[in-house]
Amino acid sequence: MNIREINVSEIENAVRDLCIQANRFLPASLAECIGCAVNKERSPVGKEVLSDLVRNIEAAEREELAICQDTGMAVIFLDIGQEVHFTGGSLYEAVNRGVSRGYTEGYLRCSIVSDPLERVNTGDNTPAVIHTRIVDGDKVSVSVCPKGFGSENMSAMKMFTPSASAEDIENFVVETASKAGSNPCPPMVIGVGIGGDFEYCAFLAKKALCRDIAQKNPKETYRKMEENILEKINRLGIGPQGFGGTVTALSVGIEQAPTHIAGLPVAVNIGCHVTRHAHKDI
Repeated sequence: MNIREINVSEIENAVRDLCIQANRFLPASLAECIGCAVNKERSPVGKEVLSDLVRNIEAAEREELAICQDTGMAVIFLDIGQEVHFTGGSLYEAVNRGVSRGYTEGYLRCSIVSDPLERVNTGDNTPAVIHTRIVDGDKVSVSVCPKGFGSENMSAMKMFTPSASAEDIENFVVETASKAGSNPCPPMVIGVGIGGDFEYCAFLAKKALCRDIAQKNPKETYRKMEENILEKINRLGIGPQGFGGTVTALSVGIEQAPTHIAGLPVAVNIGCHVTRHAHKDI
């Protein structure tokens, strides 16, 4: 087996660039979905709001500015090939240097406090939340997913019993979106994690939220649930930015995992209309 050496400076530079990219350029499928929503929305006010969102996306790209003033907490997913050997220092320190550079050099708002109760801003949006996974091969996949907290604060999880039905889960997700109302800056993107345990179902929900909205669950049961939840949420009448209308959510994604015979954990991670992510393979 050949071991590939990667200097952590490559990771740092990739994270730096992806932080800026993700905050300035919305994923193409999501931007397209928002554009299409203008024609789907039945409310005149909702249409006007969606048109404003489209103009904001275009202006951010043209002027190289952040799409939203809440440039989020940096959530980093690293899929690391088991044939990779990192050189040049600490991987996690390199990731956080990349975040620091991305937010300061990219003139992005720094929103992280060093302690949840003392509330002192770190000044460079570090530390990031870092998720690592060891995979086959000799490459490193880097995904940067900035997460704003207007939507993050509206997320929820519930420990269902195994007797819960698919409809029970659907209704919980819809109830979560209904309680969120205008707070997450709708139209929302919804990530749902089903299975695992208490903490892993939340991770699954985050992964579902950060995948391309054009990607649907490959299993028919969950794909149908995605469709049902989206339809039910769009019947709530919350509408774009909470002004009323028929487009309250743009997409619902579900990720599932094996779980214990005695449990059925479900987590809902809500994203705003600028659910951002950028990716690079090294």
